[in-house]
Amino acid sequence: MTLKKYIPDLITAMNLVCGLVGVVFALHARLDIAFCCMLAAAVFDFLDGFAARLLGAYSDLGKELDSLCDLVSFGFLPSLMLCELMLTYRFDGSWICWLPLVLTVFSALRLAKFNVDPRQSAGFLGLPTPAAALLCGALCCYCCHAPLEFLSTWVSGPVFIPLLTLCLCALLVCEVPMFSFKMHRDDSRLLWVKRLTLAAFFVAAAVFCLAAGHHLSLAVVLGLLFYILNNLVYALFKL
Repeated sequence: MTLKKYIPDLITAMNLVCGLVGVVFALHARLDIAFCCMLAAAVFDFLDGFAARLLGAYSDLGKELDSLCDLVSFGFLPSLMLCELMLTYRFDGSWICWLPLVLTVFSALRLAKFNVDPRQSAGFLGLPTPAAALLCGALCCYCCHAPLEFLSTWVSGPVFIPLLTLCLCALLVCEVPMFSFKMHRDDSRLLWVKRLTLAAFFVAAAVFCLAAGHHLSLAVVLGLLFYILNNLVYALFKL
């Protein structure tokens, strides 16, 4: 086996390194830096698949390694960040602070389901773990940078984060089709419209945040909520 066969696995391992560093920062209540680590992990998660396709270096080992790394970066890390966020809101005496850890369990179920389900080669059934993780991470980052804004006020209550956790857990294991940005030669025109619409919304959300003086993490929150709602509408009308 040539050296190039190991390049995708090395990139995947960098995903895990970023996730572990993010966990360390989350434990020290630096949720903003933890979110940056999560973003870096997401970049490596995208690049490993791209490198595997480019080099023709697919392997069962790489597939399993990818899932194990994702469980840390996009399963445990966002759960821990939500727990730490609740602790900052002085709920440390309540068991409800640890409820977000359930998200790790459902992320593991989601990843295992993806590995054995041949229907998810071109798209997803259920919310992909990186999307759920980035939504949680961006929310935590925004609350750190704008603790007095409207969204942070909602999040600071005892209901918002547990409710968000339960909703994300349900979305992770549901059978709702959700489109992917993984490109294939036979992608339909409608799929490209869905992708471009989401990309345009992300750009518009970023411009709005910059113009209104909001932290850019809010654009990530809005964009991922738009992605979820869009897919639910597409599923409802079978588009």
